[in-house]
Amino acid sequence: MLEYFTDMTWKESIKDLVDILIVTYIIYQIILLVRGTRAVQLLKGILVLVVIWALSTWFDLYTLKWLMNQMFTFGVLAVFIIFQPELRRGLEQLGRGKLFGRSTAEDEELNKLIGEIIKALNYLSRRKIGALIVFERETGLNEYTESGIRTQAVVSSELLINIFIPNTPLHDGAVIIQNNQIAAAACYLPLSENPFISKELGTRHRAAIGVSEMADAVSIVVSEETGQISLAINGQVVRDIKEESLISKLYEELRPAALIKEKRKPFWKRGGGATNS
Repeated sequence: MLEYFTDMTWKESIKDLVDILIVTYIIYQIILLVRGTRAVQLLKGILVLVVIWALSTWFDLYTLKWLMNQMFTFGVLAVFIIFQPELRRGLEQLGRGKLFGRSTAEDEELNKLIGEIIKALNYLSRRKIGALIVFERETGLNEYTESGIRTQAVVSSELLINIFIPNTPLHDGAVIIQNNQIAAAACYLPLSENPFISKELGTRHRAAIGVSEMADAVSIVVSEETGQISLAINGQVVRDIKEESLISKLYEELRPAALIKEKRKPFWKRGGGATNS
């Protein structure tokens, strides 16, 4: 082993290093692709099967080893069938240039998403219709989406407005947006137990603050009493935020390539000029 490293040239070393970095980056992108989807649970199941196969080989359990070998023989085809949605999504992102870096398409998609959100919020605010919208970021919110009604729908202002219209089946609860889609509606969120929260704030605001304390989610609330729009991030809330500030904050917080230095600052001190009221 020592002779191998001694005989290696600088060119070979650099080539091996680049090879390792490329493979590592590909694996990292695959993990990002399947994160928060049902593929994660399927991967865990496959890992369990691999462990069973390794143990059967180690202890020379003939029957179990034969069974696992047969399963792996036909398992390759099964993997392509089971992971078909994730594979299709990955190929689509690769074709758009989104898998290995940000593209103009991502910014356009985010602009469209924020535009639909703002349009819905303005409608709901003018008519004092209560609403709670949560954006998933790095921390998964699957435990909360499972408490609501799965939709997996494209985000549109019309759909959001219809969801929150009073006395409709999905109006009571939160809408959770994952990967620029409405993942679920009528979701139940944890309420904040912060004793310093204003007594004026109701259940929706406490839920918005609560989920932002439990995860790095971004929450928007429309008050049904005043029609004011509030933004909650990292356990802090900005009440009656103006449209320009809200758009700036959403774009800043939801951009995947947001600067780490900016993220370390309290969000009300970053650009946009929003203040607590």
